[in-house]
Amino acid sequence: MPEKNPAGFSLRIVRDPEQAKAELQRLVQRTAHAQQRDAQERVDTILSEVRTRGDAAVVEFTERFDGFRPEPVAVPEEKLEHSWRNLPANLQDALELAHRRITDFHQRQRPADIVTEGPYGERLGRRWRPVDRAGLYVPGGRASYPSTVLMNAVPAKVAGVNEVVICSPAGRDGEVNPVVLAASHLAGVRTVFRLGGAQAIAAMAYGTESVPKVDVISGPGNLYVTLAKQAVYGQVGIDSLAGPSEVLVIADQSAKPDQVAADLLAQAEHDPLAAAVLITTNPALAEQITHEIELQLEGHPRRDICEASINNWGLVVVCDDLESCAALSDSFAPEHLELLVERPQALAERIQHAGAIFLGPWSPEAVGDYLAGPNHTLPTCGAARFSGALSVETFMRHTSLIGFNRAALEATGSAVQELAGSEGLHSHAESVRRRLS
Repeated sequence: MPEKNPAGFSLRIVRDPEQAKAELQRLVQRTAHAQQRDAQERVDTILSEVRTRGDAAVVEFTERFDGFRPEPVAVPEEKLEHSWRNLPANLQDALELAHRRITDFHQRQRPADIVTEGPYGERLGRRWRPVDRAGLYVPGGRASYPSTVLMNAVPAKVAGVNEVVICSPAGRDGEVNPVVLAASHLAGVRTVFRLGGAQAIAAMAYGTESVPKVDVISGPGNLYVTLAKQAVYGQVGIDSLAGPSEVLVIADQSAKPDQVAADLLAQAEHDPLAAAVLITTNPALAEQITHEIELQLEGHPRRDICEASINNWGLVVVCDDLESCAALSDSFAPEHLELLVERPQALAERIQHAGAIFLGPWSPEAVGDYLAGPNHTLPTCGAARFSGALSVETFMRHTSLIGFNRAALEATGSAVQELAGSEGLHSHAESVRRRLS
């Protein structure tokens, strides 16, 4: 059985490899512990009502869940600029630095069109174009995230999206967080709706009298937001189905306990469902980490959230070697992977599944969250096995271009007819035969 440490919280320590795999699998499935069935029923009702009644339903649900009537739904555009002008200079500087770095990195992601010529002179290609309108969801509730504004708005703008709108929950006073509004202004977004939850997703997916229908919805949210995004996929594109956040730290004897503890807590403070995992080859670090976390929790402004996260979803695993650490990490496919080891680059080459890898002691996850450049919207709960970060391509779509000439059709037409015949599709074959006859 996992060991429990005597402290103000319980942090499991596992030494058996099979038990470690079982514990990591439990963490991957942690969202199943939420009341998804009841939540899905509520989400379905909200989506149906907003689709049918538009603004009236949006206003009613916002008043019920958020405690104010959003009339009007949109934040006046001048308020965005006012919020920016009234930010402290140091925060303005920090946001501008983040905006520059994120923009620079995402500009390098722009996909190139493919234009090529086949063996008979036929033209083949793939052309990229931005979607017309993107809707960004920026969470509120426990905290507000101007970093989420930048991480979603920048790639949409770099993609060339003509119209970008944001939905973000307001407080009971009806006010959206002013730093979120300021970041929106900095990113070139001019339309912010003070809406949250499933009703915001429904409004962007279906369109209402006030909220335009979008082509792609991106941005993280709570269970209701995620279920709503899942339900409207197909009506609109979505970036991903983000679950609660997670970090996995691989550490050897070179790692400093206080830094490891701080990095685990940096994840735990997000949400009671956040997972913070340490896999180490250093048994002494495994024994020290609980005490170090306890020290850093003294006076912590989000202590209750941290303790709930660590009690339920915290884990320490002791391995014999870094190869075993990497194998366990790949089985978990973490959203964030920190390599606090002597040779991080070499270990990174061994890793196959991770949303983002942070190399060495000078690369805490926080730099990726805010301003390193790569996107912080990452796959969670094992989805890094098959997907990656939000990118410029999220807000683009590609079109194939096929331009055969007579020579190309003559050279390949018989094969097309054979294949069409094998599938029983007479007119497919006939469309080629008539051109060649």
